Amino acid sequence: MRNRKMMMLLCTLMLVLSACSNGGSKGGPSTAAVTETKPETAATDTENKGAEKESEQSYKTPDMDFDLGGRTIKVVSWWDMTIPEDNPDNIQRKKNLEELQKKHNFKMEYVAIDYGEYQQKVTASLLAGEPLGDIVRLGKNYTIPTLVKQDLLAPVDEYTKNPAAFNQNVTNQYMQYNGRGYGFTENQANLVQGIFYNRTLMSKLGLKPLQDYVNEDSWNWDTFLQVAKEANKDTNNDGKLDSWGLANPSPLEFALASNETSLTKENKQNLEDPKTTEALNFISRIATEKIARPTEGGDWTEPGQFFRQGNTLMYAGALHELSGIKKDMPDVDIGFVPFPKGPSASAYHSYEGLYQSLFIPKAAKDPDKLLYIWEKINDIDSMYDYPDQATYETLFTKEEDINNAKEVAANLAVLDHGTFPNLKFYDFLGEIVGGTSVSTVVEKYKAPFQAAIDEVYGSK
Repeated sequence: MRNRKMMMLLCTLMLVLSACSNGGSKGGPSTAAVTETKPETAATDTENKGAEKESEQSYKTPDMDFDLGGRTIKVVSWWDMTIPEDNPDNIQRKKNLEELQKKHNFKMEYVAIDYGEYQQKVTASLLAGEPLGDIVRLGKNYTIPTLVKQDLLAPVDEYTKNPAAFNQNVTNQYMQYNGRGYGFTENQANLVQGIFYNRTLMSKLGLKPLQDYVNEDSWNWDTFLQVAKEANKDTNNDGKLDSWGLANPSPLEFALASNETSLTKENKQNLEDPKTTEALNFISRIATEKIARPTEGGDWTEPGQFFRQGNTLMYAGALHELSGIKKDMPDVDIGFVPFPKGPSASAYHSYEGLYQSLFIPKAAKDPDKLLYIWEKINDIDSMYDYPDQATYETLFTKEEDINNAKEVAANLAVLDHGTFPNLKFYDFLGEIVGGTSVSTVVEKYKAPFQAAIDEVYGSK
């Protein structure tokens, strides 16, 4: 990637030199002569815009000089966050850490705790005023507002302004409470979710390529349902369907994100929002029109298993599933398109219902120095053109699939209904899928939803 960038720079330089040379020859007009913009003005405008962009992208906390006296900084997560040496970016991060440890006299220790007991252990340590780490990974659902309200975590937004080292959306959007940002991460990538589809089956059934709908900007809920119905076929004429269009019977969270809405909005239920009603009616339609492949009594993994059988066209899932799908379907061409746009949406979206990031416990010493160290570790000149590039190029074989993944990743929707332990999400969804009218279900659940929210936020 660096070679590509260097080649582009050299090509630009050659063009400039060529233009200068032609301008001084007798054979034709100079570049300056055929442009209507004054050279001085054009150059000044370009320089100003370049300077603005450079300033925007290259903010760095000024160098600090301090000695941590041999302190061990513990970073706690449900996996070992030790920096691997698996690519040039991480090699640079590890080198930065080694230099920082020498300069500021500290040692970084990474602590991994089993996911099954993680939340309980880390939360208990915070409540006791004895956090297990100086930097801890926490899930948003049990952190904001619950732990933040108890003044257990330090706001970090004044220290995370370097966009090269910190994902700005995390601190300034996803992990906000009362106007302050509490979470942070160096990871610039987002979870990719959308529609995996069986190109081999699509061709066999003679269906219009799904990518064509994306290219035409007509990939929406209506065309999605149309495609699913077209793939529901009895291919051997025995009177029974043996090909299906959709593996997922009730993709409500996909529908919410794809219509730019949610069931809850901070401390309020959001069931009566017209966008939410549209999403609920969409899910109701999938159920009542029997569009998805019928269940065979399986658990939550059943849709993924249906897709792996090779006779179901579309499966709504997450990118981390793709390697397993490809392993189980070695002779099938798997494609990826966004989950279709809802009628109120302006873009394609991915979604995250269990968002997590790093936090600084209020009891940790020197949060400014901790975040300075984290910034200097991760402020690198990446060899990649975009986040998760190596992953995308490994998993996908077609450029169109990569572009689709990049597009949904750039528009992540974080859904927060999981924040509320007594919000009966599955009961609510079950009634819609069971055929009860959306208006009836909304009327029944809006008060219980608000009560569940009030238990966490406190009623006003």
